Amino acid sequence: MQSLQVINTPELSTVHALHEPKVSGAGPISGTLVEQTAHHNFSLAAQQLGLSADHQLLLRTPFREVKVSVPVQMDDGSLRVFNGYRIQHSGARGPAKGGIRYHPAVDAGEMQALAEIMTWKTALVDIPFGGAKGGIAVDPTKLSAGELERLTRRYVSRIHRFIGPFRDIPAPDVNTNAQVMAWILDEYSSRHGYSPACVTSKPIELGGIRGRAAATGTGVGMVLAEHMKARGRSLSGLRVVIQGFGNVGSNAAKFIEEHGGEIIAVGDVNGAILSSGSRPLRVHDLIEHVRLTGSVVGFPGAMAIDNEELIALPCDVLIPAALENALTQDNAGDVRASVIVEGANLPTTAAADRILRDRNIDVIPDLLANAGGVIASYFEWTQNLQQTQWSLDKVNRQLRAYLTRAYRAVRKVAEGRDMSLREAAWLIAIDRVARAESLRGAVRTRNARA
Repeated sequence: MQSLQVINTPELSTVHALHEPKVSGAGPISGTLVEQTAHHNFSLAAQQLGLSADHQLLLRTPFREVKVSVPVQMDDGSLRVFNGYRIQHSGARGPAKGGIRYHPAVDAGEMQALAEIMTWKTALVDIPFGGAKGGIAVDPTKLSAGELERLTRRYVSRIHRFIGPFRDIPAPDVNTNAQVMAWILDEYSSRHGYSPACVTSKPIELGGIRGRAAATGTGVGMVLAEHMKARGRSLSGLRVVIQGFGNVGSNAAKFIEEHGGEIIAVGDVNGAILSSGSRPLRVHDLIEHVRLTGSVVGFPGAMAIDNEELIALPCDVLIPAALENALTQDNAGDVRASVIVEGANLPTTAAADRILRDRNIDVIPDLLANAGGVIASYFEWTQNLQQTQWSLDKVNRQLRAYLTRAYRAVRKVAEGRDMSLREAAWLIAIDRVARAESLRGAVRTRNARA
């Protein structure tokens, strides 16, 4: 089967039911650690906004949950039936937006949590989308290319009435890529007419936009640059450690190196490496090494370390760009960076966040730091609706503009209210969605402006 390269906004990988002592002041919360962290962040912002219990219930309850059976005839002639999901969390500010993942651990609870995160992310960067998430409980590595295509097309045949350019626009996620999006486009268009705006992160030949594949990682670098500028510094000379060297981590590394930063260590699921001596890692060579070998491990001239050591390396910036729950109360005290930029979604638990803040470590939250991918998807959607083509220069100029505006808004609120960047980001995002719901008449709140 062909390899699948994730090119969408980084999303959560397998969610496990982990347990961590609750943060002081927070009540007991059920669900996975990811769900607990999301609920904790929401609750803090909702309290700051003074939202009623009814309004909080409205904002956290998904608009629509779809579960479908996806029967697929396998290459050997047998029939298998897979469970497929599409959760649309909110449509208050525009059509839902979110990835589709293929993974054995996909279930309704995981999809709901991820859909909610997308709602807040799109609101924070002020693009006219809500949040959604979908997927199929399957191990795609055990499918042939033909089986994968049939699976995708049958899934779309079961959910096509609930998606579309003005209802819900999917994108790639874990174990899906531009080719899967092309199949979704074709299957949807066969029922509704040519509809390039029904899905994003497509191949360029089918209406995709230049720069989309790199946008999430590039955006991480742009947000970091803006943060350092606010602190009176630039990226030049920064010593950076990156956990995760897939699409997000590698493109963030390229941007940082191009602007004078030094990548001193990186890690992936197989292990981690540290630059030898005073010379930083050469990003171009490292990317080529990963392309040839599938891992950063064994990169010539670098020292092998484990991922626990990676988190604790002395550096200026740490970028967790791999899985959720990378920073917990067990290792947050070991972090020696002064700035953390969350390239992954929810890589920091609530307890770890408290520790990092007490240690005066700046954390640029995922809602802001990795929003470059969904912003570029918005550009692609706009390009498709207008039947125009954007240049790469225009994409990157607009990407920087959106991220810079969002960062400055978050920083202004954080400084004005003496809160963390994460708290400010969630407060802005939830307030925008709450206002939209109130203006639509779903529930009234003192925050709504008549």
